[in-house]
Amino acid sequence: MMAQFLEIKAAHADCLLFYRMGDFYELFFDDAVEASAALGITLTKRGKHLGADIPMAGVPVVSADDYLQKLIARGFRVAVCEQVEDPAEAKKRGSKSVVRRDVVRLVTPGTITEETLLEPGRPNYLMCLARVGGAAGAYAIAWADLSTGLFRIAPSSAEAIAADIMAMEPSEVVVADTLVADEALAPLVMRLGRRLRLEPAVLFDGTTAAERLCRFFGVSTLDGFGAFGRAETAAGAALLAYLARTQLKAHPPLSPPRRVEAGSYLRIDPATRASLELTRTVAGKRQGSLLGAIDRCLTGAGARLLGARLALPLTDPAAIHARQDSVALLAADAGLRRRLREGLRGLPDIDRALSRLGLDRGGPRDLGALGEGLRRAGTIADALAGAALEPELAEAAAALAGRPADLVARLSATLADDLPLQRRDGGFVRAGASAELDETRALRDHSRRVVAELQARYAAETGIRSLKVKHNNVLGYFVEVPEAQGPALLAGGAFHHRQTLASAMRFSTPELADLEARITEAGAKALAIELAVFAELREAVLAALDAIRRVGEALAVIDVSAGLADLAVSAGWVRPVVDGSLAFFVECGRHPVVEAALKAAGGQSFVANDCDLSPPDASGAVAGGKAAAAGAIWLITGPNMGGKSTFLRQNALIAVLAQIGAFVPATKARIGVVDRLFSRVGASDDLAEGRSTFMVEMVETAAILNQASERTLVVLDEIGRGTSTYDGLSIAFAAVEHLHEVNRCRALFATHFHEMTALAGRLKRLRNATVRVKEWEGEVIFLHEVTAGVADRSYGVQVARLAGLPPAVVERAREILSELERSEQGEKRTAFLDDLPLFRQAAKATPPAAPSPALEGLAALDPDAMTPREALEALYRLKGLLADRR
Repeated sequence: MMAQFLEIKAAHADCLLFYRMGDFYELFFDDAVEASAALGITLTKRGKHLGADIPMAGVPVVSADDYLQKLIARGFRVAVCEQVEDPAEAKKRGSKSVVRRDVVRLVTPGTITEETLLEPGRPNYLMCLARVGGAAGAYAIAWADLSTGLFRIAPSSAEAIAADIMAMEPSEVVVADTLVADEALAPLVMRLGRRLRLEPAVLFDGTTAAERLCRFFGVSTLDGFGAFGRAETAAGAALLAYLARTQLKAHPPLSPPRRVEAGSYLRIDPATRASLELTRTVAGKRQGSLLGAIDRCLTGAGARLLGARLALPLTDPAAIHARQDSVALLAADAGLRRRLREGLRGLPDIDRALSRLGLDRGGPRDLGALGEGLRRAGTIADALAGAALEPELAEAAAALAGRPADLVARLSATLADDLPLQRRDGGFVRAGASAELDETRALRDHSRRVVAELQARYAAETGIRSLKVKHNNVLGYFVEVPEAQGPALLAGGAFHHRQTLASAMRFSTPELADLEARITEAGAKALAIELAVFAELREAVLAALDAIRRVGEALAVIDVSAGLADLAVSAGWVRPVVDGSLAFFVECGRHPVVEAALKAAGGQSFVANDCDLSPPDASGAVAGGKAAAAGAIWLITGPNMGGKSTFLRQNALIAVLAQIGAFVPATKARIGVVDRLFSRVGASDDLAEGRSTFMVEMVETAAILNQASERTLVVLDEIGRGTSTYDGLSIAFAAVEHLHEVNRCRALFATHFHEMTALAGRLKRLRNATVRVKEWEGEVIFLHEVTAGVADRSYGVQVARLAGLPPAVVERAREILSELERSEQGEKRTAFLDDLPLFRQAAKATPPAAPSPALEGLAALDPDAMTPREALEALYRLKGLLADRR
């Protein structure tokens, strides 16, 4: 057995090997040590190898998914090795023959399909990155969700590759081992960590890539799927090759590849995604993110689609309008929206059930989920019938109408109401669906009654009322009596002794052995019939795969549209005007996440604010009709805790919402399509790469200034605060000038450098804005209102008091601030400490200090010339000098 293990392990050296032994998956050697530490399971030993104990650990097969989930989360890959023959067949080859085993699949983070290992509303992407043409060549990515069959390919570039990959939040990224030295990928390698998988470069061979893709999908050319470049086909073929290596004999039911055009979506870099908390908060939680706030979807497929739209907001106004039309129709028709959402509530996950069946990992419950989902899709189609639908919803309704009704009827007529998880458990075919199965079941069930009758007869004949006929996997059927009654059966001769236990004795009879053979045959035959029925149903499902997949996609679109409509109505959001202009006007805008949190906390209202970054048109008018307030760049000053960062973020989020086709939290909005979104808000360091907080700030600012165009929206908060006042002020000045003159983009720039407000006098497209506060009896009230103007103070001391600094510190800070504000030079004075009262009094009260003998003695020492003993003596001498001084 260990020879077999070592042979299989050698072929999968980079995986933990789950080696099937009966009801357990066992791990040996280093695998056992690593799994024991990762899973917290007992590490034991069994046998010896080369004279040393063999470490061993195991997990039950029935709970293997729980352990797989933990291992996958920690970056491990697992090779699942199953018994591929019946033990009885192995015995026929000899008493020392080992049951044949083989690896049936490799479980990796990007290839899991088990329902228990996946989040219903989150896709599980496997991604491949390819590059052709050397360091200056073309890049491309391909990603697939094996659990749903989705397959996408997109071109990229050295500058955009990190943003493109992190936008999809892949669970696993496969890269050729020759690319690990690519400078463009260095930051990405660090960011991905254990999610990165290096594979031989042959998987990414661009010369055969198109041919491999065609062979997988059974076509002669890829032209019907799109115009793919060489890097794109290399990425797509590499993904298929990796799936073939991990899924072995299974053929993944992927949809044909769909090309994502490079300029068709709003590009958001990883730092901006993290700053705006689009799908996850800084702490990694979904709750508190934009996705968590807007997700009203009732199905896993709908939630996944909403997340995908948020990952890649559109830049084509026509495509955005199509999505908006669907939301608008359902927002206006409350009855239709209610009927659709009632039909969607609790809908099974058709896509994932279909994928598991395609990989031959599905069970009876997956067939049941498909049948139920398709049946309820008919109900939703009926709700849409007769309504004047917009194109997106009309297309979805057509897909629902094309569902395979005959398959739905067949599944309903064949499957039982209560379905087991595994097909091997049997009992999933409805009575009456198969005459042969009914007959076999009757024989099996009748035999069970015969066992009960036989037990009663034996008890009567022997006079042993406690006699039982039982069954286990080792002995089969046997007669069991208390130990005290055993000698009576032995004396009779009709019962043959099989086993003696501490409190019972077990026997068999020829009659019982014959009955067991008949029962076993009937049970095995019934299960075989059921398995054949399952195979027929699975083939029928796969024959209708495309139609079922279209139904799943349609249901997701309806769920997203209805969910966004429900959100718009309940939260009072409006449809924004999205066009090809450079306008950016928001009237009474609110932060979607903060507003929702305030309502949940007790109904406190959010203070809405306008924002207008629109350029004037030929007539001098601007999008919002407020020419005085318009400007491509707003320079925002105001107090800490006043709401500057919230205002910055809310406008960025409104742009994102508008471009995914959703309504926005405002009373009116017009958004000229944004091609790139940059947000530099908050402070953080990057210790892993040796970057200080200020260095991270400068790197991110550099990316903005080097890439922003006139269609870009930039949100910057406190640039230059991580260094000295003069350095920071100089950098902030220069950055704003560059945004205004070179990038010429729309931007919101918050700062505490009040000197910068003077820029409004010479930069014609820059406007000053401030966050209002009110002082009352020494207290500061933050009004959270953004208005035109300039702040003269930052109220940092008041915020420090609110944060809980000791009263003495706060009072002393007030004194110093007052002195500084009275100073002619303020913060620019270089020797202001000499003029502060504390330091003047300290200078008067403290006479010049006498020279310290201990310090003089310390200065006279030469550590490099001293022996350890001399150093110790010198240390004692210095301590003596200190004692004398006291």
